[in-house]
Amino acid sequence: MLLKKEMTTKMGNGSTVQEFILEGFPAVQHLGKVLFGVHLLAYLASITGNIVIITITCYDSRLHTPMYFLLSNFSFIECCFITTVIPKLLVIFLLGRQRISFVACFLQAFFFLFLGATAFFLMAVMSMDRYLAICKPLHYPAIMTLKTCFLLISLCIALGFTLITALMVKVSQFYFCGPNLIPHFFCDLGPLSSLSCSDTTSMEMLAFALSFCIVLTSLIITIIAYTGIVVTILHLPSAKERQKAFSTCSSHLIVLSLLYGSCVFIYMKPKQTNRLYSNREAALVNTVVTPLLNPVIYTLRNKQVHQVLRDILCRIKISR
Repeated sequence: MLLKKEMTTKMGNGSTVQEFILEGFPAVQHLGKVLFGVHLLAYLASITGNIVIITITCYDSRLHTPMYFLLSNFSFIECCFITTVIPKLLVIFLLGRQRISFVACFLQAFFFLFLGATAFFLMAVMSMDRYLAICKPLHYPAIMTLKTCFLLISLCIALGFTLITALMVKVSQFYFCGPNLIPHFFCDLGPLSSLSCSDTTSMEMLAFALSFCIVLTSLIITIIAYTGIVVTILHLPSAKERQKAFSTCSSHLIVLSLLYGSCVFIYMKPKQTNRLYSNREAALVNTVVTPLLNPVIYTLRNKQVHQVLRDILCRIKISR
């Protein structure tokens, strides 16, 4: 009895994990400085592109439309989303500091998942906005008012927060007694659950259900919207107009395919601990590649945005 009590005390005092170690990419860690430079440039380019979108949308009244209002909010979420992950990855590459506290790890996982879920819902809203603008142009001004946009964005944030909070409350009840090496470059749900000494079956099923709900709902809405858009484009009388419209749509669909494909590969598996090592490469797609492409695809290729940027640069030159 005394021996059992002593073992329990020892377990309680000495085995709880206080911090985690992010493994990163050990196979290429010798290229740390090169990878630091590449990822830093990608991060700065993503942040700059998204900040430009937010700034010009606020600055110029010509862009005070539902489409650009939604895009500027999406850009803000993207900035926050990549900032939850990339700075720590840069520290790992440059300084080799892989340790992260227990609290910081859970906060990183929460904000990564919350912002990611919100971005998925917002992408679905943006797809429907484009559908209404192209397929229902006469009804569009009455439907997509500023008030409607505010309500839709608020709903996206509230849904993302509620669903991910419920999931993270479940994860916070787990016991972590060691090991503490996370086979990833940030604190994602699968790698975290693989380290728990508790039974994670119920959490993994909940995570799968939520992933299925978030990703599939957004994907279905996007597919329906773009199917309607494509049908409308096919009925355009001018071949030049059809080519221009298809060019824009194909660019959007490439980014959406990358994002949805990587997230389906990572999260929509009943067993979260499967393929943790290959998940790292897939996670780079939605944390580095698509945030870098989004500003270019969604806005910076737009002629109206080009005109606004030219006007702003001309005003700056004149003021000097």
